Amino acid sequence: MSSALEAVQQQLVTQLMAHPSLSGLVSGIFDGPPPRAAFPYIALATGASLDWSHKGGAGRELSLALTVHDDGETAARLHRVMALVEEALEPGLDDPNGWQIVTFDFRRTRVLRSAISPWNGLVEYRARVLRE
Repeated sequence: MSSALEAVQQQLVTQLMAHPSLSGLVSGIFDGPPPRAAFPYIALATGASLDWSHKGGAGRELSLALTVHDDGETAARLHRVMALVEEALEPGLDDPNGWQIVTFDFRRTRVLRSAISPWNGLVEYRARVLRE
Protein backbone atom coordinates (compact mmCIF):
# COMPACT_ATOMS: atom_id res chain seq x y z
CA MET A 1 0.00 0.00 0.00
CA SER A 2 1.36 3.40 -0.90
CA SER A 3 1.81 6.14 1.65
CA ALA A 4 -1.03 8.59 2.09
CA LEU A 5 1.07 11.41 0.65
CA GLU A 6 2.04 9.43 -2.44
CA ALA A 7 -1.53 8.22 -3.03
CA VAL A 8 -3.06 11.69 -2.71
CA GLN A 9 -0.35 13.31 -4.87
CA GLN A 10 -1.05 10.74 -7.62
CA GLN A 11 -4.76 11.56 -7.45
CA LEU A 12 -3.94 15.27 -7.54
CA VAL A 13 -1.88 14.89 -10.74
CA THR A 14 -4.58 12.74 -12.34
CA GLN A 15 -7.22 15.37 -11.64
CA LEU A 16 -5.06 18.25 -12.89
CA MET A 17 -4.18 16.40 -16.12
CA ALA A 18 -7.88 15.67 -16.71
CA HIS A 19 -8.66 19.41 -16.82
CA PRO A 20 -8.42 20.23 -20.56
CA SER A 21 -7.76 23.97 -20.23
CA LEU A 22 -4.97 23.40 -17.73
CA SER A 23 -3.34 20.40 -19.41
CA GLY A 24 -3.37 22.28 -22.72
CA LEU A 25 -1.59 25.28 -21.22
CA VAL A 26 1.25 23.65 -19.24
CA SER A 27 4.02 21.49 -20.66
CA GLY A 28 3.64 18.99 -17.83
CA ILE A 29 3.12 18.23 -14.17
CA PHE A 30 6.21 16.85 -12.49
CA ASP A 31 6.99 15.33 -9.08
CA GLY A 32 9.87 17.77 -8.69
CA PRO A 33 11.84 20.26 -10.74
CA PRO A 34 12.42 18.65 -14.15
CA PRO A 35 15.87 18.90 -15.76
CA ARG A 36 14.42 20.45 -18.91
CA ALA A 37 10.82 21.48 -19.41
CA ALA A 38 9.14 24.17 -21.44
CA PHE A 39 7.44 26.93 -19.46
CA PRO A 40 4.89 27.01 -17.97
CA TYR A 41 4.99 23.79 -15.98
CA ILE A 42 3.86 22.58 -12.56
CA ALA A 43 6.09 20.86 -10.01
CA LEU A 44 4.85 19.18 -6.85
CA ALA A 45 6.78 20.20 -3.77
CA THR A 46 7.61 17.65 -1.13
CA GLY A 47 4.67 17.69 1.22
CA ALA A 48 4.47 17.24 4.95
CA SER A 49 2.59 14.34 6.49
CA LEU A 50 1.37 14.61 10.07
CA ASP A 51 -0.35 12.03 12.24
CA TRP A 52 -4.13 12.42 12.15
CA SER A 53 -5.01 9.03 13.60
CA HIS A 54 -7.93 8.41 15.89
CA LYS A 55 -8.97 5.70 18.31
CA GLY A 56 -10.33 3.46 15.56
CA GLY A 57 -7.83 3.95 12.73
CA ALA A 58 -4.82 5.49 11.09
CA GLY A 59 -4.97 8.89 9.47
CA ARG A 60 -2.75 11.60 8.05
CA GLU A 61 -2.94 15.36 7.60
CA LEU A 62 -1.12 16.24 4.39
CA SER A 63 0.28 19.55 3.22
CA LEU A 64 0.26 19.67 -0.58
CA ALA A 65 2.06 22.37 -2.54
CA LEU A 66 2.13 22.92 -6.28
CA THR A 67 4.59 25.37 -7.79
CA VAL A 68 3.78 26.85 -11.18
CA HIS A 69 6.95 27.93 -13.02
CA ASP A 70 6.67 30.49 -15.82
CA ASP A 71 9.02 32.67 -17.85
CA GLY A 72 6.54 35.29 -19.09
CA GLU A 73 7.43 38.96 -19.21
CA THR A 74 4.56 39.60 -16.80
CA ALA A 75 2.78 37.40 -14.29
CA ALA A 76 -0.45 37.29 -16.35
CA ARG A 77 -0.01 33.72 -17.66
CA LEU A 78 1.16 32.57 -14.23
CA HIS A 79 -2.03 33.88 -12.65
CA ARG A 80 -4.11 32.17 -15.36
CA VAL A 81 -2.44 28.80 -14.69
CA MET A 82 -2.87 29.22 -10.93
CA ALA A 83 -6.57 29.99 -11.41
CA LEU A 84 -6.95 26.86 -13.55
CA VAL A 85 -5.27 24.76 -10.85
CA GLU A 86 -7.84 26.04 -8.34
CA GLU A 87 -10.66 25.42 -10.82
CA ALA A 88 -9.50 21.85 -11.49
CA LEU A 89 -9.31 21.05 -7.77
CA GLU A 90 -12.48 22.92 -6.73
CA PRO A 91 -14.61 19.73 -6.62
CA GLY A 92 -12.04 18.02 -4.38
CA LEU A 93 -10.30 14.72 -5.05
CA ASP A 94 -11.58 11.19 -5.48
CA ASP A 95 -10.46 8.79 -2.77
CA PRO A 96 -7.13 7.23 -3.72
CA ASN A 97 -6.65 3.48 -3.39
CA GLY A 98 -6.45 2.51 0.28
CA TRP A 99 -7.36 5.94 1.68
CA GLN A 100 -10.51 7.98 2.29
CA ILE A 101 -10.22 11.74 1.89
CA VAL A 102 -12.14 13.31 4.78
CA THR A 103 -11.34 16.94 3.96
CA PHE A 104 -9.54 18.65 1.08
CA ASP A 105 -9.10 22.38 1.67
CA PHE A 106 -7.54 25.22 -0.28
CA ARG A 107 -4.98 27.01 1.92
CA ARG A 108 -3.37 29.88 -0.03
CA THR A 109 -1.61 31.12 -3.14
CA ARG A 110 1.34 33.41 -3.48
CA VAL A 111 3.68 34.60 -6.20
CA LEU A 112 7.44 34.36 -5.73
CA ARG A 113 10.55 35.20 -7.74
CA SER A 114 13.53 32.85 -7.95
CA ALA A 115 16.57 31.87 -9.98
CA ILE A 116 14.79 28.78 -11.41
CA SER A 117 12.24 30.78 -13.36
CA PRO A 118 11.25 34.44 -13.43
CA TRP A 119 7.79 33.70 -12.00
CA ASN A 120 6.77 31.07 -9.46
CA GLY A 121 3.25 30.67 -8.18
CA LEU A 122 2.66 28.55 -5.11
CA VAL A 123 -0.77 26.91 -4.63
CA GLU A 124 -1.25 25.09 -1.33
CA TYR A 125 -3.86 22.62 -0.09
CA ARG A 126 -4.43 20.52 3.01
CA ALA A 127 -5.93 17.04 2.94
CA ARG A 128 -6.98 14.87 5.86
CA VAL A 129 -7.20 11.19 5.06
CA LEU A 130 -8.04 7.94 6.84
CA ARG A 131 -6.75 4.50 5.94
CA GLU A 132 -9.55 2.29 4.65
